[in-house]
Amino acid sequence: MSQKTQISIFILWLFIVSGIIGIISPAKDWFLLQTPLNLSIAFILILIHLEVINKKSLIALSIPFFLGFTCEALGVNFGLLFGSYDYGENLGFKIVGVPFMIGINWVILTVVTADFSKKLTNHRWKRVLLGALFMTILDSLIEVSAPRFDFWEFQGGVVPAQNYIAWFCIASIAHWGYQSLEIKTNRIISMNILASIFLFFAIFIFV
Repeated sequence: MSQKTQISIFILWLFIVSGIIGIISPAKDWFLLQTPLNLSIAFILILIHLEVINKKSLIALSIPFFLGFTCEALGVNFGLLFGSYDYGENLGFKIVGVPFMIGINWVILTVVTADFSKKLTNHRWKRVLLGALFMTILDSLIEVSAPRFDFWEFQGGVVPAQNYIAWFCIASIAHWGYQSLEIKTNRIISMNILASIFLFFAIFIFV
């Protein structure tokens, strides 16, 4: 493992652990406001560890960004796809009611779940479906804490089944487009980001 990778992993976990401690502390509100920073760090770590940043890699990353953002905009403004919900204030500035960082979040989740699925199978369609399944599982985990963290909340406080169906279908399209371009990422970084997301939200199921 290179020194660059080691430093990146240290930075990632430093912010994750600090965030967990901070949200448990009386300074919870301030730490939750830093959520866009944490997402930005994960995204930057993915970028700087790409084997090469070129037109193909930028197109690959733009697929989940624009697909995810567009679908979220349809959800927030028209109640389509996911159900009726609204975003809170802790994900940063919004465009047509959707935080810009949500698009970044779609990129992060697609990249790390794609890398995880690649460890399990070499068959592209199996990787696509597994990646979409893992993204949907992560969404179900995040949904537990989203309202209390002022990320987003569904009308009536109940997440409809259609949300998870839509997540799986849209994530499948995102994975198909992203994985078709076969860009080379750093799987060690991806696995650490995936583990950090899972640990972070799993902890807050019980805390």
